[in-house]
Amino acid sequence: MSIFIGQLIGFAVIAYILWRYVVPPVKTLMAKQQDAVRTALAESAEAAQRLADADAMHAKALADAAAESSKVTEEARQDSVRITASLTEQAGVDAERIKAQGAQQVQLARQQLVRQLRQGLGDEAVEKAGDLVRGHVADPAAQAATVDRFLADLAAMAPSTVVIDTAATAGLRAASRAAVATLTGEFDTVATGLDADGLTALAGDLAEVARLLITQGALNKHFAEPSDSADAKIALVDRLLNGKIGAPALDLVRTAAAQRWSAEADLVDGIEYTARLALLRRAQVDGEVDDVEDQLFRFGRVLDAEPRLSALLSDYTTPADGRVALLDKVLGTANGTARALLAQTVVLLRGERADQAVIDLAELAVARRGELVAHVTAAADLTAAQHARLGEVLTGIYGHPVAIQLHVDPNLLGGLTIAVGDEVIDGSIASRLAAAQSGLPD
Repeated sequence: MSIFIGQLIGFAVIAYILWRYVVPPVKTLMAKQQDAVRTALAESAEAAQRLADADAMHAKALADAAAESSKVTEEARQDSVRITASLTEQAGVDAERIKAQGAQQVQLARQQLVRQLRQGLGDEAVEKAGDLVRGHVADPAAQAATVDRFLADLAAMAPSTVVIDTAATAGLRAASRAAVATLTGEFDTVATGLDADGLTALAGDLAEVARLLITQGALNKHFAEPSDSADAKIALVDRLLNGKIGAPALDLVRTAAAQRWSAEADLVDGIEYTARLALLRRAQVDGEVDDVEDQLFRFGRVLDAEPRLSALLSDYTTPADGRVALLDKVLGTANGTARALLAQTVVLLRGERADQAVIDLAELAVARRGELVAHVTAAADLTAAQHARLGEVLTGIYGHPVAIQLHVDPNLLGGLTIAVGDEVIDGSIASRLAAAQSGLPD
């Protein structure tokens, strides 16, 4: 019994120990496990709810996507209809534009072809006419007939209203023009009674004064400067030149210095002009005016045909002695007065072309006799009767005696070309053929 009671007490102790120390932790652990299970169940329910919500949202998204897809499909269909219509309309417009451009290209090609045909026919017609004309004027009588016809037409012209300035004052302003006129009048007074040697000396002295003024620009400026009283300038002329040049030249330089000049260079031009007059007066005294004029014009034509020679003589930067030596070599046995005039002109060149300066000199020689110069170009030499007839006709047109300078150019074919001053009368067959050629349609 005691054994049973001891076992019971032991069992009670063990039960107490279990209840006291084992059961609470176990209960706590079970409670935690239950809480964990409840939490897991709650989370599972929540997850199930979220899943259901996600399924609903997915279903809604699918429905929205289906609706949007339907909308986009409809819009795409409408856009395709509009694009198709627009492209169809643009294709029609482009087709019309291409057709119009094609028609224009065809029209342009047709017009160009017509122009080419007309040009070709015109060129051929002008060329054929030129051949016929050349064949016709190959006969000297036929060529002379073209000149006669031109002279008959020229005789029917009204008198020209163009003023041809035959003096050295062409291009000068009023003051210088008046100064040259005064200087020329003084020259006529001074030169009266001088023989050939005196006129030669006068020309040489004036040319040296002109060279002095060209090289001494300050002196030239002082003499040409306008002033109320010319006494100081005349006194300076006497101080510088008295005893160094002849009395006739000194009188003329005094007169030149006393004048009013529009430009400084005009004073040198006036003195050079007077030096030329002295040599032309010498030619008149010696009875060789016609020969001098002829040689001057011929040398002008030589320079015109030889540009290199004209350039060498025109180069005023080279020593004047060398250019005069070249001139002497070219002139050969030329008339002494013509040689002196040309040498004087070459020495005093200062920028002008030699060929033009020589032609101006030759025209001055003619103008001193009150005549005009007509530069006439013909295909062949004129007969004496034609030359005389031309002089009469031109004298009637311009109201002055006319000296004719004839140039022969076979390329003119027939007729004449006449230049008097700045006025040109072109009656050549070559110019008519050229006008026919230029008048053809483009």
